[in-house]
Amino acid sequence: MLLPQTVERSYRFKLALRMGLPIFALIIAFISHTLISNYATLESSFYIEAVILLAFSIYFLFYLIYNGFNVKITDDVTKTFTREYLYRYLSKEINNSKEYTLILISIDNLTNINNIYGIKNGDKVLFEVCRWLENYLKTKANLQNYPVGHIKGGDIVFGFKGDADNYRSVLDTLCLKSQEFHVGAIEVKISGAITDTRYSRDLDHLIEHLFELLDDVRYFKEQPKEVTIDPNTLESSVVSAIKEKKIVLSTQKVQKDGNFYECFVKLRASDGQYIFPKTYLKVINKLGLGVEFDLMVLEVLAQKYSNQERVLALNIFPTSLRNDKFFIYSQEILAQTKSMFVFVLYEMEYYSNSKKYNAIIQTFKKHGVMFAVDRVGSIHSSFLYLRELDIDFIRFDTYYAKYKNMLKNRHILDGFNYMAHKKGMKSWIKNIEDEQSYTLAQDIGIDMLQGRYISDVEKILEE
Repeated sequence: MLLPQTVERSYRFKLALRMGLPIFALIIAFISHTLISNYATLESSFYIEAVILLAFSIYFLFYLIYNGFNVKITDDVTKTFTREYLYRYLSKEINNSKEYTLILISIDNLTNINNIYGIKNGDKVLFEVCRWLENYLKTKANLQNYPVGHIKGGDIVFGFKGDADNYRSVLDTLCLKSQEFHVGAIEVKISGAITDTRYSRDLDHLIEHLFELLDDVRYFKEQPKEVTIDPNTLESSVVSAIKEKKIVLSTQKVQKDGNFYECFVKLRASDGQYIFPKTYLKVINKLGLGVEFDLMVLEVLAQKYSNQERVLALNIFPTSLRNDKFFIYSQEILAQTKSMFVFVLYEMEYYSNSKKYNAIIQTFKKHGVMFAVDRVGSIHSSFLYLRELDIDFIRFDTYYAKYKNMLKNRHILDGFNYMAHKKGMKSWIKNIEDEQSYTLAQDIGIDMLQGRYISDVEKILEE
């Protein structure tokens, strides 16, 4: 048992004892007075009743104390519902409503606020944001008596009856108005997402979908207005497609000359519809199917090009690369093909055990595998991997592929390009769509160019 659990148990016992002492004292005083006053006329049943009364009093007091601690409805910081109680409340609301909407409001910079201003001020910001949201919804949208709860960190979920179309404008205006919101001298950055039961009537799926939509908002992607596939159906379709190898493979040539291609993968559901990476990757991550997916794609490509000498680039989950099962079986697959592979790696968080990571990379290199780190110039982990790992290519983030962004940030590309060349690596950029971008990328000295200006995507296999 952990120390906090031990201390809490001791605290509960002492509290129960303090609350029970007056009652115990009254019961004992009553029994004592009755014994002294009516000792000669008391029946034996009185003693049995007194013991039962005392036992039930002790049990009842301890029951109240322990259940009082267990049943907690409001969060200490925000004074909104706790996550556990909110989930129970929303589940009932969804079951009893034909249409129901959830809105997620997130304080994007809460971690920075805690680091700069301290946790106490971070808690104050959380509280003040909840009060501001309550006041805004009441005065501007005439919304009252709705469930609201603190999910985690700076994330707060609201529930409203009706479909999302009734509240989308409220959310948009709220997020726009929040740009002026401060707590004292502290700047607060707020973003939001909305979904409803047209997506799913399962609360867990709705909450997860909210966070997926919020990621889209933060990366300036368009939110989908409608979702036509139920998440349970989606999960089973992805699992089935991986198991049965129902995939569509396409390639795009990198450089006008040579035999270097990047491979793209779509899954095919049982009804024939395509499942695109943006959709299936979330399911794969959620269900922990990264290793199975990567091995399946690698095996299909190796069989397809077993007798051809090509360089094939494909995205590999870094977690798969560091997995023992993938480490063993992928090397068996690689030994059966003449083609060479480039594993393109991308992850938001830096893997700190770089020595182990590099040792794995060196082992794969013995089998002819080359490595590329993706989204350089955007994700800090890519820069750290450029520094720590023996990789062959760096691929710039697609943000720089547009001419105006490439021109504006040329000094950044020049710097990374110089570092890569000094370390014996080649630079690479994709999504080159026009002559201006192509000419500027050549002028910067980027080694490998890819995009529709150079070559279209071609379907090569549909299982």
